[in-house]
Amino acid sequence: MSGSVTGDDAHWAFGTSFVDPLAGVDTTLPDGVDGGELAAYCLMLGDDALVASHRLAEWCSNAPDLEEDVALANIALDLLGQARLLLARAAAADPGAVPPLPAGSPVPGEDALAFFRDADDYRCVRLVEPENGDFGETVARLLCFATWRLALLARLVDSRDPVLAAIAAKGVKEVAYHRDHAARWVVTLARGTAESRRRVRAGLRAVWPHRAELARTHPVEARLARAGVAVDPADVVAEVDGVLAQVLRAADLDDLGPCAAGPVLDGPGGRDGRHTPDLAALLAEMQVVARAHPAGRW
Repeated sequence: MSGSVTGDDAHWAFGTSFVDPLAGVDTTLPDGVDGGELAAYCLMLGDDALVASHRLAEWCSNAPDLEEDVALANIALDLLGQARLLLARAAAADPGAVPPLPAGSPVPGEDALAFFRDADDYRCVRLVEPENGDFGETVARLLCFATWRLALLARLVDSRDPVLAAIAAKGVKEVAYHRDHAARWVVTLARGTAESRRRVRAGLRAVWPHRAELARTHPVEARLARAGVAVDPADVVAEVDGVLAQVLRAADLDDLGPCAAGPVLDGPGGRDGRHTPDLAALLAEMQVVARAHPAGRW
């Protein structure tokens, strides 16, 4: 596979196999890149997508109307696809990152990483973990998450790792829709009834404190960014704040101050395995079948 993400070589990222999502892809590590660190970075981005996907999937049959039910399910599926590719890349970069399974288990590396790690081993940001709350809170969280993730993926298309670059090239198209969908809902709710405005304001205030963690650079991110493989999240802060400010102006919610410094994350965060209690509860539900039948074949 070439380093280009503009030609046919990147089309594998749309998924061609339910056995190995990286089948036929050159997963050779870029020169000078440590496999363990690349795997750790892929787990960060993959866990973000996996947990966000699970939360959005919880809206299935519960959204305000049928059209939105389908829209949120499709967004969840987009993120689940990204998660699968990123976890598969992590397993290929560092097989030692895959948790041990019973002998004879047919579970591939990406599934093992999803279903057989405990909460402390996950590396997602805490923004994606809390229970959904009402619809106003969900679209507020999706707006913050998708705006930030889109800025990261747009830069990651130039990664020296061609696998990450291909995943990002596909993800940019998907997450641009996620961001715009959430932004339209934030504006619609803010300009709707007094109750819808109250709810989306409350949702934004609930998710706002988690923004500080998004701008915090983990040492793995910093080292891989210097190596031309990853993106330093601190480099996208101005862009993310600018987009959020534009949406809030359109919603007449300028007083929320998206460009304010916000709270400082004190101590380890999600990238270090420190999570909210909500993540453990989410994983207990998500992993129950796989853990009860680790050698099952479906």
